[in-house]
Amino acid sequence: MSPFRPDQLAAALDRAVADGDGPGIVAELRDPDGTRWFGTAGVADLTTGRERRPGEHFRIGSFTKAFAGTVVLRLAAEGKLSLDDTVATWLPGVVEEHLGGDGSAITVRQLLNHTSGLPDAVIGQEPPRPETPGTRFIYSKLNYTLAGMIVEGATGSTLAAEIDRRIAGPLGLTGTYLPTGAETVREPRARHYSRSDEGGGPADVHDVTDADLSWAGAAGGMVSTTADLHRFLRALLDGELLPPAQQEEMFTTVPTDGADWVPGTRYGLGVYEQRLPCGVTLWGGGGFIQGSTSFAMGDRQGHRTLVVNLNGDWNDFLKTFDDLYETAFRPGRDA
Repeated sequence: MSPFRPDQLAAALDRAVADGDGPGIVAELRDPDGTRWFGTAGVADLTTGRERRPGEHFRIGSFTKAFAGTVVLRLAAEGKLSLDDTVATWLPGVVEEHLGGDGSAITVRQLLNHTSGLPDAVIGQEPPRPETPGTRFIYSKLNYTLAGMIVEGATGSTLAAEIDRRIAGPLGLTGTYLPTGAETVREPRARHYSRSDEGGGPADVHDVTDADLSWAGAAGGMVSTTADLHRFLRALLDGELLPPAQQEEMFTTVPTDGADWVPGTRYGLGVYEQRLPCGVTLWGGGGFIQGSTSFAMGDRQGHRTLVVNLNGDWNDFLKTFDDLYETAFRPGRDA
């Protein structure tokens, strides 16, 4: 793997803020030789002008799915459930009553790889008609909402407690948690800013740091730090968290072509692979939620990993993060 250039990464962060992608950005890169680079640009607080800094907590959005998927796979390894179980086995009548689909035709595996046919919606809203399960990839929050409910049914505990017991606790992820009740983003933290109102409509930039986003749950509700996400991603990539059979399941992917999703990707069970324009393939995930945009990606062996967070939600995240990942991972970038 070619060396990276800190000056080039710093310049990429500056470009993101200069292009108006968010108030501030943090990025942390780690290499197997112990190299650790941390950089920032912009601000953590638009009122005070305070700069962003290491150790900040931030919402990780849909990268929560990697944690939820890991918990489901660990339960499968323990024989507490099977990926071939139907949703109806664990949640009888839920899909039929609330989503207009057939829970007996959807498997747990199809929830995790987004081939359930369920549309992207939130339980309680009026959803579009579901498609036939197993037909194609449709990225949907509903899949992981249901997966989280299945975890709770299989364990008699909360998803938040299972994430802490099975992942955050053993790995020492002291800044990683799924907020419950009125809990939001702990200090230290960057302020989270949004240009969307609660219904997703356009709004002036406003502070949503303390907003109640508990609806996101297993699909996108978690909080973490750059250091914790490095530790989790590396443990996931090198097989520390899952037995071999479940590790293979997690990294078995389906195509996302035609789904109007992230280009150049294939989706596994809570993680995805992305082929960059330079030809390098990365693994991990990202998250976009009100006030925060985050990505954690690395090579398949977890040798080099990069975690990035913007404390805003109006960015062209594909352009921004492609720039950062090309800078960090492109062969011969130092030349």
